[in-house]
Amino acid sequence: MNVAAHWIGSEWLPAGSRQMHESLSPADGTLVGSVPFGGRAEAEAAIDTAAAAFAGTAWPQSPRLRAEVLFEAADRTAAEAPRIADLLSRETGKLLWVARLELASVVSEIRYYAGLVRALSGRVIEADPGIYSLLLREPAGVAGIIVPWNAPGILLVRSLAPALAAGCSVVVKPALQSSLFNTEVLACFREVKALPEGIVNSFCEAGSEGAQELVRSPKVDVLSFTGSSAIGKRIMADAAPTLKRLNLELGGKAPAVVFDDCDLEAIAPRIAAGATILCGQQCTAINRILVQESVFEKAKTIFASALAGLKVGRIDRDDTQLGPLISAGARDRIEGLVEEAASLDKVVLRGGRPGGEIAAGNFLTPSVIAVEDVGSHFVQEEFFGPVVNIERFRDEADAVRLANATRYGLSASVWTSDLARAHRVARAIKSGTVWINEHNRLTPEVETGGRGDSGIGRLHGVEGLNEFLETKHVYQNHGQWPAQA
Repeated sequence: MNVAAHWIGSEWLPAGSRQMHESLSPADGTLVGSVPFGGRAEAEAAIDTAAAAFAGTAWPQSPRLRAEVLFEAADRTAAEAPRIADLLSRETGKLLWVARLELASVVSEIRYYAGLVRALSGRVIEADPGIYSLLLREPAGVAGIIVPWNAPGILLVRSLAPALAAGCSVVVKPALQSSLFNTEVLACFREVKALPEGIVNSFCEAGSEGAQELVRSPKVDVLSFTGSSAIGKRIMADAAPTLKRLNLELGGKAPAVVFDDCDLEAIAPRIAAGATILCGQQCTAINRILVQESVFEKAKTIFASALAGLKVGRIDRDDTQLGPLISAGARDRIEGLVEEAASLDKVVLRGGRPGGEIAAGNFLTPSVIAVEDVGSHFVQEEFFGPVVNIERFRDEADAVRLANATRYGLSASVWTSDLARAHRVARAIKSGTVWINEHNRLTPEVETGGRGDSGIGRLHGVEGLNEFLETKHVYQNHGQWPAQA
């Protein structure tokens, strides 16, 4: 059986006498492993260890060492990927073929930042004769990283890898639902002998006391959090007394804007896939399909058919397209939303619980809701499940108005054969990412992040590294040459 552990300094610390959480697979309810209940004491110990390692080792000034560590961690992760992907699938209900893709992305992300380490540089300015300003790029210090369960590999390393590349020490708090998997990924870093003791630390917990310590501690210099907008706002308020740097990627309500010049039959499978990635449990998943009114009725039928045709099945089968939700509670919440929409006669496609060999899991087939009131909570609140709105618009201006009608601004997509129009609309949508005739295309090299209730800061790419760096100005008057008599 798999057992998660805290990693503080040089030691894996098992639960000891503390209570353990039993991790049950969302796919069939079987026992996957156990997770120790940590809390404030483990968080404080991890923070103190990280602070001492940052101050007491050469890690912050050793870019070649940091590159070496990251490259080796990537190699170790790649070697363990088949085993770890299987654990990820069983623990979170992620489809096995999707879990394998995530592990490939994890390795790619680590290698990307390993390659950036030795290119870090500042600049020198001679503002007046003999007067030099040296601008140094230095690690921020101790980085706290709070990781969600829905894509726990890539959402871990997109903060961990740049933090380590920058020269920070790190404390990781994984989600309870993915602690077994995150323990295995972190083990690939722990086994790198060149990594100084105390640079990477982690702790598990069922509650939030340890996470709150990361937020409030003055010893934590930068905090990276991925999760809900409501929790992100609480973190911002709680972190205010320390004025620490925050990197927050929060919720989303991604619109897909579909114009009437599209081949609806051709794009319907991609729209359906974009709406149900990770069973809709991803902040960039399509929550709203905005369709031009001239093809609205036709699109309702075509898109509902595409979603209804998705194969729901066992997570270990390569032809399965839709897996379970993370918990029975999450499934019940989505069913409640659909039931409410049905009572208002708004349901175009009504999902349900499949039977047969997957009946014991938290499975739910997709639903489509027709919405006209932009102020409705169906529009204003994130679904985080296999349900999507379909809404109509008149023209470009109306499409942009509707796309910008929520406080969220994480991602969107524009679907049209008119590329000039696609770019006009993409520029007008208030979103950190806008895809054209695609959805949910993400790479390590390209920054992502949100606006409004979708958060602050950027992850991936060069800007993702900058989140963990500070700029220091060093001034000196060298005098002129030759010396003036």
